[in-house]
Amino acid sequence: MNSSSAHPRSNEFDVAILGSGMAGGLLGAVLARNGVRVLLLDAGTHPRFAVGESTIPYTSGMTRLLADRYQVPELMPLSSFKGIQKHVTRSCGQKQNFGFVYHREGEAQNAQEINQLVVPSAIRTETHLFRQDIDAYLFNVAVKYGAHARLATRISDVDIDPASGAVLRADSGEEFRAKYVVDGSGFRSPLAERFGLRETPTRAKTHTRAMFTHMIGVKRFDDAPAAKNHDQPNPWHNGTLHHVFDGGWLWVIPFDNHEGSTNPLCSVGLTLDPRKYPKGELSAEQEFDDFLKRFPEIAWQFEGARAVRPWVSTGRLQYSANQVVGERYCLTSHAAGFIDALYSRGLTNTLEVVNALGWRLIAASRDGDWSQERFGYVDSLQQGLFDFHDDIVYSSFVGFRNYELWNAVNRTWMLGTMLGNVMLEDAYYRFVKTGRDDVFLELEQSKYPGSPLPVSAGFNDMGRLVREQCQLVEENRTDATAAAHRILEHIKNADFVAPSFRLGERDTRCFNMSPGKMARNAVWCRREAPPEIGPRMINASKGLVRMRLKGGE
Repeated sequence: MNSSSAHPRSNEFDVAILGSGMAGGLLGAVLARNGVRVLLLDAGTHPRFAVGESTIPYTSGMTRLLADRYQVPELMPLSSFKGIQKHVTRSCGQKQNFGFVYHREGEAQNAQEINQLVVPSAIRTETHLFRQDIDAYLFNVAVKYGAHARLATRISDVDIDPASGAVLRADSGEEFRAKYVVDGSGFRSPLAERFGLRETPTRAKTHTRAMFTHMIGVKRFDDAPAAKNHDQPNPWHNGTLHHVFDGGWLWVIPFDNHEGSTNPLCSVGLTLDPRKYPKGELSAEQEFDDFLKRFPEIAWQFEGARAVRPWVSTGRLQYSANQVVGERYCLTSHAAGFIDALYSRGLTNTLEVVNALGWRLIAASRDGDWSQERFGYVDSLQQGLFDFHDDIVYSSFVGFRNYELWNAVNRTWMLGTMLGNVMLEDAYYRFVKTGRDDVFLELEQSKYPGSPLPVSAGFNDMGRLVREQCQLVEENRTDATAAAHRILEHIKNADFVAPSFRLGERDTRCFNMSPGKMARNAVWCRREAPPEIGPRMINASKGLVRMRLKGGE
């Protein structure tokens, strides 16, 4: 793909992007690097506060893929904690694990009711992104490659002609013209409002609200009296910690959890089901303090901590769109919809959509075909990503009522996280080896768009089973422990995961991909795994070994 740094000479562009956050900066950089005339419009400026700070292996893998597929080398450092530290900023934290500690109000924390998934740090450590620095970096990369940026410019009206493109009008009266519009602006999407795209009510089964801020002085939970008997394989402080309880969860994302950090802050957020925890008249800070009084073992971690920026308090988080692709436009990222920050899938979904949109927009800028049909898959993808995330978060909130059920639901998330990364690393390995772009097109030929493992009917049957069992529990039509048993039995009998991982067993509360487990998995891949799974896992392992030999960057 060829580059172009020429700036447009007028207010006419190939693609106008509304929003210059993570989605807008990434897409702007990808398009501008490949000769597309890009306009980045944003009502705000950089740097600025944003949440969505925790990466998962799929996020980092997709970042590497975007860097190579679209020849934007500045993206490659963002694919690893080490790369960010060396080339971008030292304000981010490390993420070696996903940690979950289960609590009951008014009871001592049971040391056996914990779960953890450890990121194989010998290959790559994930990152707690200090978003104001990362978003500004991406914005500047887009500008470097020729994207024309207009910050502090609020778009108040959009007219779209399917034959010619869009006219965008700013509050100031200035007009911009583009052949295509990508709206990555968020809930108050101008295009969603203009074309009446919001689902009312949303189809989301998840029902949550949140309050969040950045704090200083948050203590290491590893030092808490409640944690002295925990047997998790990796320190809680080295990753993203989730305190979970009936009706919600609380995130702790430190940016100062390594020696090289220059950032003393910690991201803290409390997410609640308003049907159990109604929003009253208290301020967010007062409500947070009131919550801590109910859970003193969580409160220990916040003794002496204080917020360094105003708390943000939301209404219901969930919203969706009945359509995200139309004639000459596409909604992406949080303009299209949102579920919940649980499992850190927001960034992953953003990168997935940037990858699917990127080549289509580049091709359209060259051949003039901006038809809705060309972008139809992006609609299916985004709706699939929304529904998959909704199912697992909804099931998790039902699971929060009972540790046995939560312990089972958590395995299904672990499997999705690990196997989704296998699919991505397999495609990336084949792309690097052959240079053929069509390996990514293969992934679009699936009856399960948005699924982490679109090639496996068994995996997707598991997702349906988990959702249905949790619905039965919610409706008091089955017992939570019985539902947990059914879920674990399905995993025990699954053909998409090595039996040696023991993820179908109740006591496999924590999982660390050790060299021994990797070796046993390799044997299973060659001898027993179904043909749509085994070779992909082998390719993924080869690709990760290659990355490790290159130093994890």
